[in-house]
Amino acid sequence: MSLAEKIKVLIVDDQVTSRLLLSDALTQLGFKQITAAGDGEQGMKIMAEQPHHLVISDFNMPKMDGLGLLQAVRTNPTTKKAAFIILTAQGDRALVQKAAQLGANNVLAKPFTIEKMKAAIEAVFGALK
Repeated sequence: MSLAEKIKVLIVDDQVTSRLLLSDALTQLGFKQITAAGDGEQGMKIMAEQPHHLVISDFNMPKMDGLGLLQAVRTNPTTKKAAFIILTAQGDRALVQKAAQLGANNVLAKPFTIEKMKAAIEAVFGALK
């Protein structure tokens, strides 16, 4: 069993298309355990009920944005060790710095390629295969 098959991934994005693209990319990389949430509040609820190893979250969402979710994940004792990758269409340096301060493991720019996603995940977990 590859490392990718063992990692439980939670995708959090308010755009259905983005969730589908992320899920498809992760599947191509060998991930099998993928859950999706439509906003940060739903994502935190899922994490609290069944912690995942990796959260890939959009930054800009209604209700609770990606930084809010990141902060909630990091302050919860049962989820604080989860890897967290922020996805953003804005190459905003201040956002990247804030995400790093809050404990994001990586920031991935949209639109992303499968290779860039793989590199972002491997930077956290090591080689997937």
